[in-house]
Amino acid sequence: MNNQHLLIWSVPAFLLLMAIEMIYYRLHPDESAGGYSLRDTATSLTVGVGAGIADIAYKAIALAGFIVLYELTPLRIEVTWFTFPLILLAQDFCYYWMHREHHLVRILWAAHVVHHSSLKYNFSTSMRQPWTGLTSQLFYIPLILAGVPPWAVFLCGGINMLTQFWLHTERIGKLWRPIELLINTPANHRVHHASQGDYLDRNFGGILMIWDRVFGTYSEEIDRPVYGLTKNIDTHNPLRVATHEYVAIGRDLASARGWRDRIGILLNRPGWQPESADRTRENA
Repeated sequence: MNNQHLLIWSVPAFLLLMAIEMIYYRLHPDESAGGYSLRDTATSLTVGVGAGIADIAYKAIALAGFIVLYELTPLRIEVTWFTFPLILLAQDFCYYWMHREHHLVRILWAAHVVHHSSLKYNFSTSMRQPWTGLTSQLFYIPLILAGVPPWAVFLCGGINMLTQFWLHTERIGKLWRPIELLINTPANHRVHHASQGDYLDRNFGGILMIWDRVFGTYSEEIDRPVYGLTKNIDTHNPLRVATHEYVAIGRDLASARGWRDRIGILLNRPGWQPESADRTRENA
């Protein structure tokens, strides 16, 4: 079973859990401010359907590239009951770096920003996935070159994504501290989705939190997170949600002065602007 099958078979469970969470908020209207809204949920689900369709195309492209690389490398790792957990661990390590770089490099952030665009935080938020996810597959090339079969890389990716659905809720508080220290939890992931300064660019792990602790990107949930972006886009149009940062990049590239500024716009952190643009604003 590949990751496409895993995700497809999981959809009924996802919808059931969303329904249960919605009912909870109906029964507890005092907490509805953090719950669901019809337009936000419809946007999340529509974006999710679009991402599922796009996923078929870019996974096919990635698979073709992985097969070529797998045939070229002399290394082979047999997938057994013993090696598979190690492969999953390695995939989660690669996921950490993929996720981290998709926050720190603007052209990569243009894809991932979709997932952070909702002002709500509930199970439907997990459905907001990018329509341009091919860049994420580049970070798994080391696994292929090490001899991991492409199907195993995709299967581990599907498992990693499935384990993250339950993270998108405010209905689960902090868990037993050793669990919070070791694995990704709703409390850890709420920090990741927060837009306030102390929480920005924290908790990138997929299954495990140990990578964030080792590489200094961990933050514990203390204050209640404020969800969304540092500059929210104020739209429920799925097409705009999926593409707005690419449009913004296009505008910045069109007004940039020289190739150094254009490269900086693409590869520096989100929000970076060329010095020439800063001077123009100061003189305006």
